[in-house]
Amino acid sequence: MKLLAPLMLAAMLAAPAIAAAQDAKGPAKPDLAKGEAKYTAVCAACHGADGNSGIPANPKLAGQHPQYLVKQLQEFKSGKRNNAVMTGFAAMLSDEDMKNISAWLAAQKAKPGFAKDKDLVALGERIYRGGIPDRQIAACAGCHSPNGAGIPAQYPRMSGQHADYTADQLRAFRDGVRGNSLQMNQVAAKMNDREIKAVSDYIAGLR
Repeated sequence: MKLLAPLMLAAMLAAPAIAAAQDAKGPAKPDLAKGEAKYTAVCAACHGADGNSGIPANPKLAGQHPQYLVKQLQEFKSGKRNNAVMTGFAAMLSDEDMKNISAWLAAQKAKPGFAKDKDLVALGERIYRGGIPDRQIAACAGCHSPNGAGIPAQYPRMSGQHADYTADQLRAFRDGVRGNSLQMNQVAAKMNDREIKAVSDYIAGLR
């Protein structure tokens, strides 16, 4: 018993140090295998087996910044981003699931898209690269980068995204249906349908 007391005291003194060392390592790394399994079970039917959706109304997710994907999933789950279908699916996911899925998607190769409307692509390029100065519409490239790669943790990758999906989101931002980005609400509010269609088609062909 005399030996146990010092041992117990030593263990108690060591516990905070061990905990601090574990905290210093930071959060656990995402598990890509679990992410793939959960994605296949919950998401693949709509977004494609490798995150390259073949359905124009559903976004391509392959190669997207993981922080952005986690944020969107969390906001679907909380209701901050309103979508009846995605709210239901996001409700099935834990925070760990979201991180694992997002990390796995970020590691997938995004397939390129292409512009379809030759008559509007020049207008789309002008808006994407230079905005519309006389109406204080900022250039998309300022936040999403000239090649559509985006800025990790802040602005999503856009290059190659389905034009139908991008146009739907811009209209949703403009009309206040999607309210989880004040910046995008303010930009889209100044755009008409032709401009939205043009820039969405141009984005689809970005490399």
